[in-house]
Amino acid sequence: MTKVVVITDQVAHVDAVVDAQRNTFLVEPADLVAAVGWELKPSGLCRADTCVPVRDMAALSVDGRLDLVAVAAAVRQPSVVDLDGNMMAVALPAELRRQALADLVAPPFTLPDLDGGLHSLADWRGKKVLLVTFSSWCGCRYDLPGWQALQDELGTERFVVVAVAIDHDPEEVRRFAKGLTIPVLYDPQHVLTELYAISNVPTVVWIDETQRIVRPNAEAFGTDTFSDFTGAVSGPHLDLVRNWVNRGEVPIEPEAAAGAIADLSDDEVLARLHFRLATEASRQGDDERTRRHVEVASRLAPDDFTVWRAGMPLVGENPFGDAFLARYDEWKAKGSPAHSLGSVAE
Repeated sequence: MTKVVVITDQVAHVDAVVDAQRNTFLVEPADLVAAVGWELKPSGLCRADTCVPVRDMAALSVDGRLDLVAVAAAVRQPSVVDLDGNMMAVALPAELRRQALADLVAPPFTLPDLDGGLHSLADWRGKKVLLVTFSSWCGCRYDLPGWQALQDELGTERFVVVAVAIDHDPEEVRRFAKGLTIPVLYDPQHVLTELYAISNVPTVVWIDETQRIVRPNAEAFGTDTFSDFTGAVSGPHLDLVRNWVNRGEVPIEPEAAAGAIADLSDDEVLARLHFRLATEASRQGDDERTRRHVEVASRLAPDDFTVWRAGMPLVGENPFGDAFLARYDEWKAKGSPAHSLGSVAE
């Protein structure tokens, strides 16, 4: 048996047999829940209240052990295996993302703050939530004081700004969050980018008191620090938030919001899996493996900043340097494709 790393929305270390012929890992049935969150029962593969029927149970098993790739495929969660690195990444249930995009149900998540304390979306049920994604590799990291000022203005009784850094290292974020009282979380496995189909930062999502999405993914800024570069100003969006909190006004009807954000493509999902493997390889100090997965991820999702730009620091490249600027210009020339409503016009 070999200790392998299985990455979903968290990182699990499980004992497994490396099956090079099938390009998979085999685990004892008792370890399946720890590995991927699913349990094999007579009724099928089950997790919480959900069970997926399995027509051919034998297809999941090899010599009494369970094939992790086959299990993931049976519950329609794509996976990427790195046999030599003894690790694999498994996609999150696509149904959660489709519910968010089509039904406007905010997918639940639990993420750590910069000191390791866990926070769940459900913690803020009963309040309007402004979910703000940013990153240490984006100039939007300097917008946090602006979001804090909005929170201070509108108060905490009915409203909360939740800032989430799409970063794997809290220390990269900490200095930008100094002095803030708004929740600042970080997302080492890029869970939000998969659950909410986020492809750039800053992306802001409005979530109401019942945890339904009332305004889906949109580019928005907390200050005008980089308005000359981005062409976007903060004021119009901030005014819309004020109207939402104070008067209940929503700038987009539910019928228009539902389906307004395109789902991730198969390649974009796979890119996120390769990125997770790159992050784990980086944590292990394997530079060559890190670069390989970053390169694959970037090819699969060439317009996704949360993949290619986020990968630059992992391979020693400057996410604010000339290589970024050249690629940014190429992205702009394509029409700035993103899973987003765009920004609010002045």
